[in-house]
Amino acid sequence: MQTKYSKIIEVVKSRILDGTYIPHKKIGSESMFMKEFGVSRHTVRIAIGDLVKDGWLYRSQGSGTYCADRSTVNGQTKRRKNIAIITTYISDYIFPLIIRGAEPYLAEKGYQVSLYSTNNNVETEKKVLESILSLEVDAAIIEPTKSALNNPNINYYFSLERANIPYIMINAFYDELDPLCLIMDDEKGGYMQTEHLIKQGHTNILGFFKTDDRQGAKRKKGYIKAHRAYQLPIQPENIIDYVSEDKQHKPNQELESILQDPDRNPTAIVAYNDQLVINLLDVLRTYKINVPEDLSLVGFDNSSLATVTEVKLTTVDHPKQRMGEQAAEMIIGLIENRKGPQPEEFQSIIYEPKLIERTSTKSI
Repeated sequence: MQTKYSKIIEVVKSRILDGTYIPHKKIGSESMFMKEFGVSRHTVRIAIGDLVKDGWLYRSQGSGTYCADRSTVNGQTKRRKNIAIITTYISDYIFPLIIRGAEPYLAEKGYQVSLYSTNNNVETEKKVLESILSLEVDAAIIEPTKSALNNPNINYYFSLERANIPYIMINAFYDELDPLCLIMDDEKGGYMQTEHLIKQGHTNILGFFKTDDRQGAKRKKGYIKAHRAYQLPIQPENIIDYVSEDKQHKPNQELESILQDPDRNPTAIVAYNDQLVINLLDVLRTYKINVPEDLSLVGFDNSSLATVTEVKLTTVDHPKQRMGEQAAEMIIGLIENRKGPQPEEFQSIIYEPKLIERTSTKSI
């Protein structure tokens, strides 16, 4: 159970890291903390004293307690050689290849890499951001969490900016921040997935999209645009949305329900990514549905999963390792130019999608 003393420590640190308390500005009085946390003055003084000792706060005789500027020591900027890489899922799917692309260049430049995973959870992202702000890394390469939704952690990104810690985003970005980013043209990719099937004669096409991430929302938009461009009526029940917490169960359950309905008869599926396709294949095998003879499938990312099963997957290519390499080059450039204006050559990169045709689709 958390003690009241440790709760004060945690809250004050969090307020410093999210920018509620600004360097060299006075924090609240002892009486305010006593009332807020329901503790004695003695407890408040011990907690504040420890925060002063650890460099989070400082006292001015006769004036009060202030938020310290933790980016400097004795007036000198701290020298660090550490870059944080934050992903939604660190050890599976395409993310190891992105990291593999970034690490060699960062190591060549003398930087250590600290890896973090948010599991696409905003509370975990908050803790990760607090951690890298506490460690005062040189810079961060970040895959945003639930990037299609309003993010409650935006203030932590403002804190990175105030601390002069450059960051870039990969795979997606938060609209509110408009950061430098390296992303796929996901809308065009979703269009290409769907267009490929339409050109093969498919008209009853299911679309499965993870819509709490920007990538899924954009791919879904591409799916819809392709239907409109080819004047193909969209059946709303053919669009299956799901969120990260439901990705292991809902798509499979929805597909089972559709296959059990004799009136549905889909002939093709556009999938959010290759990982989803692998899950859906388990359902298709259970119902003895053959790919592509009975149903065509198109994935996204051209991951290693695209060729590991008996079905060789038609999919949209993702730059993966190249994205990691270019992200590393960009973040080092930002570090080296931190004190000057942002050079014009630092611009966001949007990768053009490319359809990789294999044997999971066929004309009807």
